[in-house]
Amino acid sequence: MKKAYVFLADGFEEIEGLTVVDVLRRAGVRTETVSVMETKKIDGAHGIKVEADLLFEEAEAESADMIVLPGGMPGTLNLKAHEGLKEVILSYDKKKKYIGAICAAPSILGDLGLLKRRKACAYPSFEEQLDGAEVLQLPSVVDGHIITGRGMGAAIPFALNLTAQLLGEEKAQEIAESIVFEK
Repeated sequence: MKKAYVFLADGFEEIEGLTVVDVLRRAGVRTETVSVMETKKIDGAHGIKVEADLLFEEAEAESADMIVLPGGMPGTLNLKAHEGLKEVILSYDKKKKYIGAICAAPSILGDLGLLKRRKACAYPSFEEQLDGAEVLQLPSVVDGHIITGRGMGAAIPFALNLTAQLLGEEKAQEIAESIVFEK
């Protein structure tokens, strides 16, 4: 069974994080939320409180097939400030394991130099932080092992792209049909 970790921090964009969890779980991916805060209780950017499945220290970071970074403010800044998460991201990149980031979160990948010579997208006010990337105004972009999404309105296409990378396009289409999503 494929496995994904969705990293959460106070101020994360709830729709972006939870849509990914929902869609991947529907597809049969073992998907767990991981708090980078000192507690499992996370305050979303819009006041929705969520309890993560694991603390960062409890997660077996290298055991997953994919990691996902939702956007939101100050959630993106809180993710960016976590040194352990930075190490995980760099390790996944080195091993060409899947990395997903949506909205403001692709800026983290840009800061780490992971988007150079890649196609990517992000929330419009964060596009200039995608250092070295060919920035596209699409809901979601897949370039090798890196999948980016533009924002909350692109949460479903982003989650379906994550599904397609892990389980194939046919499974992603099956999930799209089951949730009545039309591309």
